[in-house]
Amino acid sequence: MNVLIIHGPNLNMLGYRDKKIYGSMTYEGLKEYISVYAKSKGMNTAFFQSNHEGELIDCIQESCHGDFDAIVINAGAYSHYSYAIRDALEICHFPKVEVHLSNVMQREDFRKTLVLSDVCDRTIYGLGPEGYLLALDFLLDKTHNV
Repeated sequence: MNVLIIHGPNLNMLGYRDKKIYGSMTYEGLKEYISVYAKSKGMNTAFFQSNHEGELIDCIQESCHGDFDAIVINAGAYSHYSYAIRDALEICHFPKVEVHLSNVMQREDFRKTLVLSDVCDRTIYGLGPEGYLLALDFLLDKTHNV
């Protein structure tokens, strides 16, 4: 299984952002953490990060017709208002999981709206980096139970 892990704005600044909210793991550390786990499950991962909405949309669209079997996406702040990213995800007819490191439901009111969730198969939030591992497990279970 080939999984594309997409990260939106400011995720590249992990390790520098508020550690009480996002933890102390750096973005490179997060990628390594996910990759090692995925490999142990027989999965391949590729990563894409951008602070630009259009680049995220282009990446999603290209992945729909490429070598990927699933997407795990943490679109950062775009998760709360980007209907364009939502529409791009809707086009992809393979499993998608939305992940957030922090518990967005216990933060500012605007973060409680997740416009991507209805086109994703699962939304995981508030579990830190482990949320990504649960997303990978979900994708494995989903593809094995088809």
